[in-house]
Amino acid sequence: MGWATLVLQRDGQTPARHHRLLIAELDRVSRGDIDRLMVLMPPGSAKSTYTSLLFPAWWFTQHPTSSVIATSHTTSLAEHFGRQVRELVREYGDQLGYHLHASRHAAGQWQTTERGEYFATGIRGPLIGRRADLVIIDDPVKSEAEADSLLLRDRVWNWYRFDMTTRLKPRGRVVLIMTRWHMDDLAGRLLAQHPAEWRVLQLPALAEENDPLERPPGAALWPEWEDEAALQRKRETIGERAWSALFQQSPRPIVGSLFKTECIEILDTVPTQNADVVVRGWDLAATSEVGGHDPDWTAGVKLVRDDRGRFIVLDVVRIRGTPRQVEEAVGEAARVDGKAVTIGLPEDPGQAGKHQTNYFTRQFAGYRIDTSRETGSKLTRAAPVASQVESGNVAIVRGNWNHAFLEELRDFPFGHKDDQVDALSRAFTVLTERGHPARRVTLPVLMR
Repeated sequence: MGWATLVLQRDGQTPARHHRLLIAELDRVSRGDIDRLMVLMPPGSAKSTYTSLLFPAWWFTQHPTSSVIATSHTTSLAEHFGRQVRELVREYGDQLGYHLHASRHAAGQWQTTERGEYFATGIRGPLIGRRADLVIIDDPVKSEAEADSLLLRDRVWNWYRFDMTTRLKPRGRVVLIMTRWHMDDLAGRLLAQHPAEWRVLQLPALAEENDPLERPPGAALWPEWEDEAALQRKRETIGERAWSALFQQSPRPIVGSLFKTECIEILDTVPTQNADVVVRGWDLAATSEVGGHDPDWTAGVKLVRDDRGRFIVLDVVRIRGTPRQVEEAVGEAARVDGKAVTIGLPEDPGQAGKHQTNYFTRQFAGYRIDTSRETGSKLTRAAPVASQVESGNVAIVRGNWNHAFLEELRDFPFGHKDDQVDALSRAFTVLTERGHPARRVTLPVLMR
């Protein structure tokens, strides 16, 4: 901690909470309390600063004559780290108690005056003849494309098993620093095959249950650097699969999701349609967005079945708001859609659900209303329309809502949100199970 504070103060920085936790774990590695440490943190969390830069320089103060091998996905990145560690030794040699050897100080291979050795190389780089007391593996995966390739994942795995581990001296230690990319990446395989061997420090960008830092759910890892609002914007940009892997350290399957969105055609024009078979299905929520809280959306999916029997999503409305704002959004969509479009509403169990249903039916007297309670799991309700998607019998009209809609379908049931899926399931159920044309429901205005 003293060494990290000394180096960082020149830039006006100080270790944050998650850095202090990481420092404590690295100290345990140095003492030999643990010999396998896995550090899983999102991009921008400074995990490499502490583990690949500050830690090796400090390690040599505790183990002066030891050997360190530092690896990354490419030799150039490994040597970049080596160059920075070397410069720290050059600048702080007096405080560290050792200096660089006069004749051995290349960026990727240098020695200390106490006979400590540092060697940097890329994954699958030359390790023959090298031995290490400490191996630091920092980002063994270069990109999503590499992570998605079974061939390249196997190469990294075989490199770890046959090249790297055989270089360790007795009681040698390994620190693996990663941002997760894939369920079967190096960290994934190690945890699947040798879970008891590894001490894992996993810190998601937004806190989840049982957070190691005891953050409340949804709290940012390093709010001084990137707060909850900034992280949510990033989340919406990169999509749920990348977010879950890179920022939450919980990669999800690439295939096997319920909706095969690649089978959905995007239409440039609205097809000719029969107004009697148009439904706007709703999934209702009533919590406004406050600070870093990430509430559910109210979603309304407008669905039609054309003359060919194909299901076409015409429009999607989404809103986060108070109960009053949700009611206004549903009302505005109804007015825009017109009375020929059936409104499909869920009836939540309990008195509150009945009150909400009664409110909407009073407001939309003369509209086509279909209300019912949800039955079965979300997967069960979504399966029928997902089958239509897989058969190529679902299309959507081009609009600015397309990306969020397709992303949610693609990630279901593993995704963070499922509001649009629920709304689509309801619209589909109304079209196919309630019969059409839908019955016009005219309700009397109830006395207040």
